[in-house]
Amino acid sequence: MATRPDCDSEPDRPTTSAITHNPIRVATPPIYHLSFNQNHTCFLVGLQNGFWIFDTDPFKPSFRRDLDTHGGIGLVSMLYRSNIFCLVGGGPDPIYPRNKVMIWDDHASRCIGELSFRSEVKNVKLRLDMIIVVLNQKIFVYNFMDFKLLNQVETVSNPTGLCEISHNSSPMVLVCLGLQKGQIRVENFGSKKSKFVMAHDSRIVCMSLTQDGRRLATASSKGTLIRVFNSLDGTLLQEVRRGADRADIYSLAFSSDAQFLAVSSDKGTVHIFRLQVDSGSLASLSNDRCHNPSEQIHSRLSSLSIFKGVLPKYFSSEWSVARFRLPEGLQYFVGFGHQKNTVIIIGMDGSFYRCEFDPVIGGEMIQLEYNNFLNVENF
Repeated sequence: MATRPDCDSEPDRPTTSAITHNPIRVATPPIYHLSFNQNHTCFLVGLQNGFWIFDTDPFKPSFRRDLDTHGGIGLVSMLYRSNIFCLVGGGPDPIYPRNKVMIWDDHASRCIGELSFRSEVKNVKLRLDMIIVVLNQKIFVYNFMDFKLLNQVETVSNPTGLCEISHNSSPMVLVCLGLQKGQIRVENFGSKKSKFVMAHDSRIVCMSLTQDGRRLATASSKGTLIRVFNSLDGTLLQEVRRGADRADIYSLAFSSDAQFLAVSSDKGTVHIFRLQVDSGSLASLSNDRCHNPSEQIHSRLSSLSIFKGVLPKYFSSEWSVARFRLPEGLQYFVGFGHQKNTVIIIGMDGSFYRCEFDPVIGGEMIQLEYNNFLNVENF
């Protein structure tokens, strides 16, 4: 459902969705890493001397590991809810070298293996069968059982470690930066083929892949438009607008049924967009697609698209169906909760929100829960 433009360039108005709490700011430990696990059932926090794990729905502390050795954890990757983690040192005094991935077995409370590289590790992704390690210009794919190197992928400079993998599909689909600015590279481990897609004119700063690896969302450094592609053939399926002014996009997330896309940015608003093509129709859509991808986008615009020859593209864009307002300038990451039409938001300031959106009426989301996970008791 298209709604009226409610872009982030407008001043944020106080609403009940974002000011139903009055958290008291106290001294808290610095956060070096913050992320969800593969299905958003929990989130991971890398700190000085250890890491913490929290359940998301409902919110509750799961466990914490305070390591004996002094030093910070700059990256934590968890295999669903298992006892296996990948750790990389971080912060001003890293516990491990930044060029090493330590395989941590929480049942044994020790590292059971390590992977060493010539440069700093930017990201680590886990599947049941593979470990994916992202460096600045190269990605390594290993077999999980014996750490045997399976593949290497070259990329353009990738300082934030952008990389997404499918979790429910076999063989794996891996999406990363291509070999030039604005380009996406799709590696299909079934067909053993690579596909390059020019997704944006500007540098790509954020991406997300559906669990089955069939749909991909990307955002550029401009932060105004988010594009959704069929990752199987590179077809542009949909284009949605976050706002009119530039923004830093922090996270993109698909709902489990791929019907909605959530977006967070430095503008202090989390947007929910309705996706108009279901996963099951991607194959048929790709068979009937136009040679010019922009024609597909024009057919999916809001009702104002009848004026597309008269009005600027801004007015014929697809806008978010729901939104939630947060303090500007802070870094938040978003995922979908297991309860229907709920969103989980976690922040680098220690904030945790669980919100609900109405997929029919839209508008402001309702805040269901707030916690500061850095100040929880009885951990």
